[in-house]
Amino acid sequence: MVNLIKINPDGTAEFLLKDEYLKAFAKKPAEQNSFDKDIIDLNDKLQAMEQLIYGQYLRVSPVIGDANNTWIAMTMNDLDSVLVKPSAISRYVKAVNEAQVSDNWSQADEALKNVSDAQQKYGKDVVPSQGKIEWEISYNSWNIFLNLMITYALLGVVILSLAFMKLFKNSKSLDTLVKVVLVLIGIAAILQGVGLGVRWYISGHEPWSNGYEAVLFISWIGVLSGLLMYRNSNAFIPAAGCLIAVILMGFAHGGSQMNPQITPLVPVLKSYWLMIHVAIITSSYGFFGLSALMGTVVLILYIIDNNKISAKVKASITELTIVNEMSLTVGLFLLTVGTFLGGIWANESWGRYWSWDPKETWAFISVIVYAFVLHVRLIPGLRSKYLFNLLSLLAFSSIIMTYFGVNYYLTGLHSYAQGDPVPIPSWVYITLAVVFALALVSYKRYKARSK
Repeated sequence: MVNLIKINPDGTAEFLLKDEYLKAFAKKPAEQNSFDKDIIDLNDKLQAMEQLIYGQYLRVSPVIGDANNTWIAMTMNDLDSVLVKPSAISRYVKAVNEAQVSDNWSQADEALKNVSDAQQKYGKDVVPSQGKIEWEISYNSWNIFLNLMITYALLGVVILSLAFMKLFKNSKSLDTLVKVVLVLIGIAAILQGVGLGVRWYISGHEPWSNGYEAVLFISWIGVLSGLLMYRNSNAFIPAAGCLIAVILMGFAHGGSQMNPQITPLVPVLKSYWLMIHVAIITSSYGFFGLSALMGTVVLILYIIDNNKISAKVKASITELTIVNEMSLTVGLFLLTVGTFLGGIWANESWGRYWSWDPKETWAFISVIVYAFVLHVRLIPGLRSKYLFNLLSLLAFSSIIMTYFGVNYYLTGLHSYAQGDPVPIPSWVYITLAVVFALALVSYKRYKARSK
């Protein structure tokens, strides 16, 4: 990395690939290739390093008497009289340099304590407590959500395998193993709740204020809904909850758009409606995700159905369809209530209840889509467990569009892309192909077994 920097006579650093960076930065996100993205990322890191070296990120000095509790960066040469103890940082840096030679750190420790005392005295309204600092250090060392994603993946695969094995064999040992795995899933869900609670305590606001946090919360609701709706030893239900959690947490930890950093709330989110509206809306996504996975399992059951296991397959399909309907009902209720509450929040923030913003519009579309899915079973010509479960899977695409698509492909008050769409990920096309193949094969098997 040093070879990419040239030090000018005045002491400033210059990026040798500056011209290539400017060309890459001038392109729209959809037009940038891998080289463009890498060079932009490299330039950002170099700038961050330069500003860190020059002290621009070291906002360690609270301004005395400032009503907004402003803290500003203070370098060794910054001796503005309005700052708290303007020579404190310079004394500390000097003491550190001397201690590296003499190995006597007492003066450095004393200088650092002076800085800390000044911060506590003049910036006590915004300085995190020692408890929060210790909890944040522990939280970062745990890497709890990545470990839980791996745990859910293992437990989900195990319990899904046990569920399929129970179709072919009656065994008390299988039932015992299912109960053991359920206990482990419950423990993992408790740990995830603890992780979200710790993040809430550290940040000082609800842990669903950005994309990363919301996805973690939705995955947690998916697991809980799978456990709550577990009935009659049907292990497919909690398995679906685990798998939806794995998929969502995979996006959180693998997507470049998901930043796990704990940050302050933007002004528009500083409202009690963040706890109410966003929590209700995102909770509905967890139930819809569970429904989509259960619909997928039903389609797979239609494919593997044969004379030997027909009775068990039909019983499982019937039970999964009932639970699927329950999950959709809960999800639709939460989505509808959350949408109305969002209108109230919009009126408080922007002075109108509804403006056909893309996010509002797609929330309304999702309500209509799921209302249609739930009412299909009441239409005589469409009363089919196969159709209901297929639609519950397809309907989840409206949620994906509402939550992800609107943010990056449409411009509005809830959008982040500002009209420059990012390339459509390859997994979208792969998923569409898999769903189409699954629907086609399961339909042929369903019709063949219905004769």
